[in-house]
Amino acid sequence: MSAPEDRRAPTDRVPAPLLVLVAIASVQLGSAVARTVFDEVGANGITLLRLGISALFLVLVVRPRVRRWSRQQVGSAVLLGLTMGAMNIVFYLSIRTVPLGVAVTVEFIGPLLVALVQSRRFRDFVFVLLAAAGVVLLGVDGGSDVPIGGLALALLAGLFWGGYILASARVGRLVPGMDGLAVALVVSAALALPFGAEGAMGAFGDPMLLMAGVAVALLSSVVPYGLELAALRRIPTRVFGILMSLEPAAAALAGLVVLGQQLAPRELVALVLVSVASLGVTLARREGQPPVAPLE
Repeated sequence: MSAPEDRRAPTDRVPAPLLVLVAIASVQLGSAVARTVFDEVGANGITLLRLGISALFLVLVVRPRVRRWSRQQVGSAVLLGLTMGAMNIVFYLSIRTVPLGVAVTVEFIGPLLVALVQSRRFRDFVFVLLAAAGVVLLGVDGGSDVPIGGLALALLAGLFWGGYILASARVGRLVPGMDGLAVALVVSAALALPFGAEGAMGAFGDPMLLMAGVAVALLSSVVPYGLELAALRRIPTRVFGILMSLEPAAAALAGLVVLGQQLAPRELVALVLVSVASLGVTLARREGQPPVAPLE
């Protein structure tokens, strides 16, 4: 008799923490690749390409049956799409002038604030203050090469990130599978359309730019979303959140390798402060609470 067929998905054969680490590397590599084409298609143009291509791919795969949804389900998916679109638009605008590692460091304030509101414990408040100290450290030096405007955009992206976490949790409760995410991506692409249409259209005349758009969509959305979903089936959200604390460091590494962005000692200290704060909040979280930060 032949051996029983192994029906496990390929990702089930890979340790779940490794899947999360690959997802982190993928999303930050995607952001770095996106930055390389800003001069040709603009920040808004590559944002639209990322969201539009990701939406097309997921809708074709999932085929959500929106006509059967309740008004509450539709509303939750639309809200998620709006927060996701705003988060991506503002974040990509921030990395026009701010190094990738710095932008992600500042952006992490959003998820940390969500954790603080959810727990209301003094210990978490201390961790958020620690993260805030890191962000303030980035802007106190008047001679810094990091512009305040770019830092403000990164912080705004973090606030949208916090809203995205709450909206994502609501969609997860109301809409089964990845149907809600597919519809949300369509909404986010529609939000980015008026801002990025001109730049994105330019990519269709250049195969290399179009390939870059596809690469960003795959690296920053399709691949990490799939890997995270597979990992979260097998590890607690608390472990997931601990691993996600590596996000600012991964962003700094991607910025260094792909874009040649070296962080100053002050910026590295800020990165460490925010990462330690994220780790502390995660370790203090009770099991069953949502993770600090899904992918942007």
